[in-house]
Amino acid sequence: MTTAVAAPVAHIPSVNKPGYFSRSDLGPDSTRFFKEQGFLVVHDAVSPAEIAELKVEAAAICRGQRGAIKIFNSPNPVDFDQLVGLSDDEVLERFLCIHQPHKTSDIIFKFLAQKTIIDVVTAVIGPNVKSMQSMLFIKKAGKPGQAWHQDEDYIPTRDRSLLGAWIAIDNAIIQNGCLWVIPGSHKPGILWPQFPHKDSRYDCANMSYDFPYTDADAVPVEVPAGAIVFFNGYLLHKSEPNALSTGFRRALVNHYMSAESFLPWHHLKDVPVAKADFRDVVMVAGKDPYAWKGYEDVARPHVRPAGEGGCGDGRTDLPSFKQNPPDIRAKT
Repeated sequence: MTTAVAAPVAHIPSVNKPGYFSRSDLGPDSTRFFKEQGFLVVHDAVSPAEIAELKVEAAAICRGQRGAIKIFNSPNPVDFDQLVGLSDDEVLERFLCIHQPHKTSDIIFKFLAQKTIIDVVTAVIGPNVKSMQSMLFIKKAGKPGQAWHQDEDYIPTRDRSLLGAWIAIDNAIIQNGCLWVIPGSHKPGILWPQFPHKDSRYDCANMSYDFPYTDADAVPVEVPAGAIVFFNGYLLHKSEPNALSTGFRRALVNHYMSAESFLPWHHLKDVPVAKADFRDVVMVAGKDPYAWKGYEDVARPHVRPAGEGGCGDGRTDLPSFKQNPPDIRAKT
């Protein structure tokens, strides 16, 4: 188990690092860095007033004041009645991550098309961009991180255009579980295999393995509140647990892709795989060449299971997994 440590939450990370840009510096150099390294940081993307607004909104969402939130893989919603009378911090600590909060929150919806995000995504993806997901991470002290993975493991695109925009609501430092990335790991264009780990440092999401990099190749992406970290959907990244004794490491993460590409995210009844195109999307820039298909409102906000090493679904270690690999042919 991770031991909590007392670290200065007021510590503001340095922004004098390769790949860190101000809004006024965005241009050919930042686009070139993103394409070469697979990530970039805009350290002054969101104002202090907007960050304050996001903190208030996060508490309102977690209290159920913006609507129902489902429990992952369950027909039941979160029981908000049990949160009555608790302080905001006590409410927030009940959650690790809420998926699709933009579905019920006007403020989160507004951030899908935040100005700096649009400036970056149109520069690196193209003029026509759509969004399909938002995630509100809370991660209080003691909560786990997420193991090495690539976002395109979970959100497939047909043109490898997936991009994440990670908005820091709090200062994100090594001690409270900032992002770690392996620069350039997006270049092979390979989705590395995954296995259901049992490492208590991480949540229930599977861990990538057998990629040609080590932890020595990784760099921490420490950022101040108000920064946005942009990263390619094939970039290997992870986060460690929040090892501080108190406090949160909150972040709002949105995902984007080219509007020209189909989004074969979920199986659609009577639709061949080659024609699958999930239409519960939000256009944030340019035109949608598939607007004639119409749009759907399918996904609902739901909580992500923390697990903290105990997900109850056959978790294992990598050597054991390799000795008894699943027969993937049975699933094809």
